[in-house]
Amino acid sequence: QVQLVESGGGLVQPGGSLRLSCAASGTIFSIYTIRWYRQPPGKERELVATITSGGSTNYPDSVKGRFTISRDNAKNTVYLQMNSLRSEDTAVYYCNADVRTTMYLAPVNYWGQGTQVTVSS
Repeated sequence: QVQLVESGGGLVQPGGSLRLSCAASGTIFSIYTIRWYRQPPGKERELVATITSGGSTNYPDSVKGRFTISRDNAKNTVYLQMNSLRSEDTAVYYCNADVRTTMYLAPVNYWGQGTQVTVSS
């Protein structure tokens, strides 16, 4: 089994920065694509950042230039650096990853439990 645990959320003023972390643990053979999603209050979950096993990244226009996703494969950890935060960035942020637990099984998609980010003065 694999666990994804997010951390780093909190309350920040508009224009501020936060760095989220997501650490994977358990039986891990390889981690492929990792994603950050967010779910604002009363809205649907949306994708905000993607990083492949090769390090390629992708962002929607709403966060491009403000958010940066990165990964440390040695630590099985992914980060989301969020700068120039706005009130509309307020949401629960979730980590999502495709993980292979052994070389004989196909990758399985896992979710973390989420971490709250609130942008408010």
